[in-house]
Amino acid sequence: MNIIPAIDLIGGNAVRLQKGDYSKITVYDNSPVEVAKRFENDGAKYLHIVDLDGAKDGTLANYQTIEKIISATSLSVEVGGGIRNIERVKSYVDIGVDRAIIGTAAITEPDFLERAVSDFGDKISVGVDIKDGFVAIKGWLEISDIECDSFCKKLDNMGVANVICTDISKDGMMSGTNRELYKRLSQTLSLKITASGGVSSIDDVIALSQMNIWGAIIGKALYTGDVYLSKAIDAAGGCEK
Repeated sequence: MNIIPAIDLIGGNAVRLQKGDYSKITVYDNSPVEVAKRFENDGAKYLHIVDLDGAKDGTLANYQTIEKIISATSLSVEVGGGIRNIERVKSYVDIGVDRAIIGTAAITEPDFLERAVSDFGDKISVGVDIKDGFVAIKGWLEISDIECDSFCKKLDNMGVANVICTDISKDGMMSGTNRELYKRLSQTLSLKITASGGVSSIDDVIALSQMNIWGAIIGKALYTGDVYLSKAIDAAGGCEK
């Protein structure tokens, strides 16, 4: 299983939110490029970036920061937040992003998602953010009436290569991840599944790696020191590029 460290960006800073609440921001570092370099030095092959400004208002406020991270490292970078049209996907692919994560638009603009998958193939990932079993959109600020499992099955049937599934209730809480959710999805889907939200211990890493899922994103636990990246990568069986 691949371990994917996370950098969430607001105003060019590396931050974390609690349960996706924009009023509960902790700034961890004002140099995301240096954070990315540290992750690479600790053995990471992948990096998960969320442009929280983009997720909220659709802007490209952190585009240059993302471009600098890609230039300064050899990490395979996936980016989400505010990707709602083909032009935005192309702008990220053009600077070397390996996967563009479509979240809100996968729900609100299904034709766009189908075109993106058709045009860009496995460079498209879908972020499925869950609250109480339903898919959240617009930077987690709204909850749709679309149920998680049925939506993931639809994505699988559509040919989406990778889904990043986040349990919002676990995100940033350091209380463990939703192992039941990922076990269920791994048993019913054929696409690659990345677990996100609440991965806060080596026990979480080991449990997820035994479910035959593709990856696990770790955020806050790396910044607080509760999980050491190199140890997580070892516990997951290493990372494949």
